[in-house]
Amino acid sequence: MSRYWLLQPAAARSRQIALADIGRLLHGLGGTGSHEVAEALLQLLLREVPLAQCAIFSFQGQGRPQVVGFGDRARTGALAAISQDYAQRFYLLDGAQRVLAEELAWVNGQRAAPASTAASVRIWLHLQARDEVLHPEYRAVCYEQPRVVERLSLLSRQQGARWLSVNLYRGEEHGPFDAAAIGVIEAFAPMLMDIMRLHYAGQTLEDDLAGWVIARLQRRFAQLTQRDLDVVRAVLEGLDTAALAQRLGLTLESARTYLKRVCRKLGVQGQRELFALLMEPGERR
Repeated sequence: MSRYWLLQPAAARSRQIALADIGRLLHGLGGTGSHEVAEALLQLLLREVPLAQCAIFSFQGQGRPQVVGFGDRARTGALAAISQDYAQRFYLLDGAQRVLAEELAWVNGQRAAPASTAASVRIWLHLQARDEVLHPEYRAVCYEQPRVVERLSLLSRQQGARWLSVNLYRGEEHGPFDAAAIGVIEAFAPMLMDIMRLHYAGQTLEDDLAGWVIARLQRRFAQLTQRDLDVVRAVLEGLDTAALAQRLGLTLESARTYLKRVCRKLGVQGQRELFALLMEPGERR
């Protein structure tokens, strides 16, 4: 059975952070075309806690999570595909769903809140070991393939019932999280979640504009598939073909094929004409 608890104020003690680390964190805030923030968070924590990976998601209720970013310390190189598999196929099997249910029960008055819930933004921690994942495919894809033994998640409910989840993974060479490692992460937790809140706010602002452009395009070209629209969003975000392949968990050649296919459907030649089409004022009749 996975374990979860609410961060206590005494655990959230201050930590010394180098100015260079703060600069790296701030540099990537709000960017949708990179995973700089996740990489910077991972690099910061690695100085005190051995970790293999970091994956960050946003989600609302039981809706499908969005991949916000990820960092990988040279595991399998497949974290992009693993994150997409989790977001599309396995997230409802995650033991962290119990945290959402607990918080919702408090919000709805169905359960009394614990004594220490004065903070406006509560931070939950959820610990899930590989052996606690009973679904064989979920365990194989998200734990056995990347050689992960345990995951510690930081979860925080934001405005509008939106959740942010920062997931930290220990590899087989590290062993499970011990009390000292958990204590370090608890001390960093408030800062990490504040960084992610700012990062997600910046992403949301860009996503609103991208969403409007894509919705307009979908009205004009009803034959576009969801994967086609994912490719278009990547173009809007300025991703090159290599970054597109990483985002969608594809090979470089498959990413090129998808991009050419979208261009054919829209009657344009290459990314420059595609971008010009997206930026056209008004809609064709």
